[in-house]
Amino acid sequence: MTETQPQTWVDGAAGSLYDVDNLPYAVVTTGDEPAQVGVRIGEQVLDLGAAARALRPAWTPLLGVDRLNPLLAAGAATWAEVRAWVVDLLTDPGRRDQVRLLPLADVACRLPFEVADYVDYYASEHHATNVGRIFRPDGAALLPNWKHLPVGYHGRAGSIVVSGTPVHRPAGQRKAPTEDLPSYGPSRRLDIEAELGFVVGRSVPLGTRVATAEFADTVFGVAGVNDWSARDIQAWEYVPLGPHLAKSFATSISAWVTPLAALEPARVPLPGQDVPVLQYLREEGPSGYDIEVEVELNGTVVARPPYRSMYWSPAQMLAHLTVNGASLRVGDLYASGTISGPDKDQRGSFLELSWGGREPFVAGGAERTFLEDGDEVVLRYTAPGARGRIGLGEVRGRILPTS
Repeated sequence: MTETQPQTWVDGAAGSLYDVDNLPYAVVTTGDEPAQVGVRIGEQVLDLGAAARALRPAWTPLLGVDRLNPLLAAGAATWAEVRAWVVDLLTDPGRRDQVRLLPLADVACRLPFEVADYVDYYASEHHATNVGRIFRPDGAALLPNWKHLPVGYHGRAGSIVVSGTPVHRPAGQRKAPTEDLPSYGPSRRLDIEAELGFVVGRSVPLGTRVATAEFADTVFGVAGVNDWSARDIQAWEYVPLGPHLAKSFATSISAWVTPLAALEPARVPLPGQDVPVLQYLREEGPSGYDIEVEVELNGTVVARPPYRSMYWSPAQMLAHLTVNGASLRVGDLYASGTISGPDKDQRGSFLELSWGGREPFVAGGAERTFLEDGDEVVLRYTAPGARGRIGLGEVRGRILPTS
């Protein structure tokens, strides 16, 4: 920390994963109080709704509400102004008696924003190659279009749930290669996908394309994502139109949304796009993020996928999402797809870790392939910040039997 950087007066926050260079947003409630926007600082939550009512009444409609959407819609200039104000509140000792801090352990977090639309990508070359080798061992691992455009599918916004929400095992049609006909029943190959999500804070009308250079003015911040996947349902249904019921039963996101401003020190170049891209996908400067993910199964860390290894950048995903003239709405969410690196312990799905169920991995002293009822998965995210590493929150979910 340099001498020009003021320290926070919040006990225990300086030097933590949640110092004033981070300041992620959530929608929190405590007791019988209404939910409103909060900011995490150390192991405390700054009640932004109360601070706005007392100190900045004009911002009460943005911060004293039960979703982040009004703040998202306020635009990039307001995002920066609010962030600077929060930093001042938490570093000026004279503000100590002007704000309300809530112990993190005492608050409950809601879904942080109302999700308008959801798009999920397939942006990791390592993940796509692994999946291709598992399902097409005698064919090309990557399909011809993969290095020319960010491949994705449109998901179901209504099935997105906040971290900590239990996930019931989905049921549907399954057909193993050895079976003549499909059957109906609970998924036998339930999986995770460790991903990073991008939260849109700008409405764009139909027919308007968003350039890669407009990424920072369009995307407010990031959230961790676990795109739960029923691999046996997916294998039977996805030809020829792609994922449907295998993905739409639940997608978990972190309660905390980290603003892009906090991730500026984590910007890194992409690992290298070896096929020239079309003009609308080109961008200048570092366009990836050095974010580390930790995948934990029942208390055992089984993988550490690196987001810096992703082939397609978030700005390219955004540009591709709108290049056909599709609109954007405040609260749109798009996710990266499974984050996987080149090494075995960097694979972000159990499909890859177990190589299609044929090579079990070890968790808690037991051999594992796909999820069992009662399993709990936690995804944790960290990145370089301006003062040290910062935490991007966690995505937690426990599997319950089919309802």
